[in-house]
Amino acid sequence: MKRLSPKARHFLLGLSRKALEHYFATGDFLKPTEIDVPEDIEPEVNAIRGTFVTLNSIAGNRLSLRGCIGHILPVNPIYKDVIENTYAAAFNDPRFPPLTKEELDNIKIEISILSEPKRYKYREVDQLLDYLDKKRPGVVLKYGPYNATFLPQVWEQIKDPAEFLSHLCLKAGLSSDCWLSLRPAIFTYTVDEFSEK
Repeated sequence: MKRLSPKARHFLLGLSRKALEHYFATGDFLKPTEIDVPEDIEPEVNAIRGTFVTLNSIAGNRLSLRGCIGHILPVNPIYKDVIENTYAAAFNDPRFPPLTKEELDNIKIEISILSEPKRYKYREVDQLLDYLDKKRPGVVLKYGPYNATFLPQVWEQIKDPAEFLSHLCLKAGLSSDCWLSLRPAIFTYTVDEFSEK
């Protein structure tokens, strides 16, 4: 997957922060029509791709998750998706209360641009575990109406593939052993991930 240029990355991170600052200053959401996209990066940030925005709270030298929302499949131009997912991560992540103005200075923004997920077909669970252990991709788990995803960055916290899948099953609203008992469909993807310094 082609990575975004440093200028495009800088623009998107600035845009995400600007969206939050605009909301806390005016009470209104920043509209895509209010954005001045530099001509030289317009083709990059106008590409239709899935994106996730992650907000991390800074406490000393540690980061803790404060919100993470995105689209797995491409639905919007990147820069529009980043604005939408910034607001969703700040105010609509059901795991956290809405972000407050006082927290903004202690938030570090991370953006992930996703490749389109591809189904990984496996015969045996050992084959799946081995693949995940080697590749460490982003994973989408699907079973009927249930689905959930973990970005590749989650491998930093959950290094064991079996544990990774168990947590993903729980996130999807299924039992932790669903990856063994139900043999759900597995899709994998890579990300171009970048964050504020």
